[in-house]
Amino acid sequence: MKFSVVITTYNRLDLLKRAIDSACTQTIECEVVVADDCSDDDTQTYVQSLGDKVVYHRNEVNQGHAATVNAGVAKATGDWIKFLDDDDYLAANCIEEITSAIALRPDAVICSCVAAQVDANEVELSRTPQVGPGLAFYIPQADIHYGMLLELVPFGTPAQVACRRDAFLKTGGWDSTLDANCDDIDSWIRIAQFGDAIFLNHCLAYRTIWPGAYNQKFSLSRRLATNILMKEKIYALVDEQHRLKIPRFQDIKNYLKLHWSLVALKQKNIKSFLSMFEPSAISPQSWKFLVSAALSRRTQGNNSQVRKFVLIES
Repeated sequence: MKFSVVITTYNRLDLLKRAIDSACTQTIECEVVVADDCSDDDTQTYVQSLGDKVVYHRNEVNQGHAATVNAGVAKATGDWIKFLDDDDYLAANCIEEITSAIALRPDAVICSCVAAQVDANEVELSRTPQVGPGLAFYIPQADIHYGMLLELVPFGTPAQVACRRDAFLKTGGWDSTLDANCDDIDSWIRIAQFGDAIFLNHCLAYRTIWPGAYNQKFSLSRRLATNILMKEKIYALVDEQHRLKIPRFQDIKNYLKLHWSLVALKQKNIKSFLSMFEPSAISPQSWKFLVSAALSRRTQGNNSQVRKFVLIES
């Protein structure tokens, strides 16, 4: 089994060096691909100076995040792809731990792990929650979209996720119309149609929280609209065995409106709050879903719905 770490970058050479170093110093050998979205700083000179340590692709013109991910995957030769943005980095044993887990579950097509969220000085701020029982467990394909819909299965950001390359290619790659606004989540939704999922309750990646992050450029109302779109896609893919147990889509939509309205209020963004808030969203079902989602994020390891997923025994 061969892994390729695909690092996307654009005009962030100082951060990129850290990402490349974290991929090149993995405890097991892997291919490192840098996909450059036509940077106009010294990125090309630096990456080419690394010689055979890194495979380098450069877009002829700036094409955006999603297209650059697709170009990097096209250049990669691994059976599995580990995604990484230039402002994030990996633990030294990331690829080794993922490889060990997926070797036990050959039907898996996607794998996620816990990530530490760090500031610009690499000081840890928080960690993404653990999901399900044990240090590693898998979710059968028929249960994945049901879990995603109810927010029991949060695959997370590119720093957390790896996928099988053939499954990625079957989906047609990342959608440039979304471009850094849930283009990753949209990809996980589609990849999950082709096999099982694995979660590792190990902290194997580091995600930088800073004002220069790609998703900071989107308004809260636009993020709400995209979140609704993602839920629509997930809803349509929930396996038949779960369909009688899922809420009405309107209730899910109202929950999202309520959630993002409260985010805007917390940020004291009154303009966004007024643009997103709808009285119809304040319903018992919306509040129930909001509380349930918050509790599941905090206690997923003990959640009865998650615990039915299967522990991987090494």
